[in-house]
Amino acid sequence: MYAVTLDGFGGPEVMRWAEVPDLPAPGPGEVAIEVVAAGVNRADLLQRQGFYPPPPGASEIIGLECSGVIAEVGAGVRDLRPDDRVCALLSGGGYAERVVVPATQVLPVPAELDLAAAAALPEVAATVWSNLVMRAGLHAGQLLLIHGGGSGIGTHAIQVAVSRGARVAVTAGSRLKLDACAELGASILINYREQDFVEVLRAEGSGADIILDVMGAAYLARNVDALAEDGQLVVIGMQGGVKAELNLGALLGKRGTIHATNLRRRPATGRGSKAEIIAELRQHLWPLVADGTVTPVVHAELPVTEVGEAHRLLDSDKTVGKVILAIGESTHR
Repeated sequence: MYAVTLDGFGGPEVMRWAEVPDLPAPGPGEVAIEVVAAGVNRADLLQRQGFYPPPPGASEIIGLECSGVIAEVGAGVRDLRPDDRVCALLSGGGYAERVVVPATQVLPVPAELDLAAAAALPEVAATVWSNLVMRAGLHAGQLLLIHGGGSGIGTHAIQVAVSRGARVAVTAGSRLKLDACAELGASILINYREQDFVEVLRAEGSGADIILDVMGAAYLARNVDALAEDGQLVVIGMQGGVKAELNLGALLGKRGTIHATNLRRRPATGRGSKAEIIAELRQHLWPLVADGTVTPVVHAELPVTEVGEAHRLLDSDKTVGKVILAIGESTHR
């Protein structure tokens, strides 16, 4: 089979589409998927640079999500069959013609949804739902602040929050991204290059009940300042660094909570596992995907042979939503 390989760590130029050893047949509880498309995530850029190695036992091939068609099912798999249209959450291996993944990390693709576009869903859906709903308990009437509202995570989180009756504030660095966030339902638009999000929220009369943060250290102090009483800060990224000083007095004064989570290294099964998250998505989110309430926001679809350009595009401030790689063809698309 063919997959994206790395000629060492570095810039986008180290990636190439090359022949690699075939994968084994799926084992018990696993399925093999013929990949039609793979989502590109910021974690992929970090792995390419040598900063985010896969967890033990995971594929060294980049790629945390894909869509495609079931090719084979292993023993004990009951609800998936060959030729089913699916998308899957992966620990690695998505930039390839074929993946083998636990069946508990696979979701059906609704008939109305383009199969390639579905590759943009598993990673963002699992991240957003596990953090905002399962962890923070997002509900109607709350104010959610999303940093990086124009990203794949951000564009998905806006839709989920609006569907649950929450108000949404976003930060972004351009009018293009802010306008896109507004179209998805965000009502408080903050240009972080020109405005202080703490001051904007204060002018609104209250802090944020939940903050979804990808910046980490750089925003820690201001995020605490921006919290409402009993607010929750959920840190899912470290684009602004890993170490910062925390004013516990400010956090105590708001009875605030800080959560820090990671999706890729969660166990496959058990409490807090990927299987648990995917089951939640299937039950609660997937009906919203099926009826079009929540849709994948895809900025561009590029052939996998242009994987370097896909990485450059994801890193661009002009990109809104996800970038996906077209890998295989399917009559089921």
